[in-house]
Amino acid sequence: MKEMQFTVERGGPLLPFLLEHVKGSRNHVKSLLARGQVQVDGAAVRRHDHPLAPGQRVSVLAQGAEARRAPFPVLYEDGRILVIDKPSGLLSMASDREKVRTAYRMAGEYVRRTRPGGRVFIVHRLDRDTSGVLLFAKDEEAKRAYQEHWDALVRRRGYLAVVEGRPPREEDTIRTLLRENAAHKVYSVRSGGKEAVTHYRTIQAGREYTLLEVDIDTGRKNQIRAHLSELGCPVAGDRDYGAAASPLGRLCLHAHELALTDPFTGEERTFRSGAPRGFRALVC
Repeated sequence: MKEMQFTVERGGPLLPFLLEHVKGSRNHVKSLLARGQVQVDGAAVRRHDHPLAPGQRVSVLAQGAEARRAPFPVLYEDGRILVIDKPSGLLSMASDREKVRTAYRMAGEYVRRTRPGGRVFIVHRLDRDTSGVLLFAKDEEAKRAYQEHWDALVRRRGYLAVVEGRPPREEDTIRTLLRENAAHKVYSVRSGGKEAVTHYRTIQAGREYTLLEVDIDTGRKNQIRAHLSELGCPVAGDRDYGAAASPLGRLCLHAHELALTDPFTGEERTFRSGAPRGFRALVC
């Protein structure tokens, strides 16, 4: 299939527009959306109900073209935000030791390839070894809107964690004060720390490992890793917090869901990423 371009003459949802202009079944058209082959005014769109306005340009790319441009899975993109599935081992942004290969830099390069002069802005971060849903703003207005009201906008930050052993309860809430020491390790204290709240629920337990769904009310550095370690169930692969082994050669912590309110439209949005390969195999 060659690239196709259309101009919107009357407003409405994206899917009916595509069904009218692109040959093939409804499932074929929806697969084009799922693979990131549909762009509106140069920005990839995956939502079938994305609203179109007269004068906008809709492009349908050849299969694989979008994937070749993106160095990581793109979960969602529009004119204001880019949501990616960050791999484990990749910093969100530069540090003193790592200035080149970061999610921020790679996202910026990707946006500039699809929209010359485009930029991205950090809104929140994931630890280097944590994979999953990471959101960038694509203009300064969006950056300010998300950053300044982040806690109020976010409804859920959900993680999947494979831990060693089995927690004492099937589900529970951990609420402590966290402090970081000179070695940059985070631990709970009786006073003088920052409040951290972590909720966990057991999904599946195996002989050596347990798969947990974890939600956080606060986003402290290494919060989940510290809390689960102090529970006696360190995240698999987390040598810094007491794990005995690294069965997958990575930290088994994945940000699988980010649910928030769009600060411009008030729309409730949820971005999800499935469990990484190997997580469920550890608890079979």
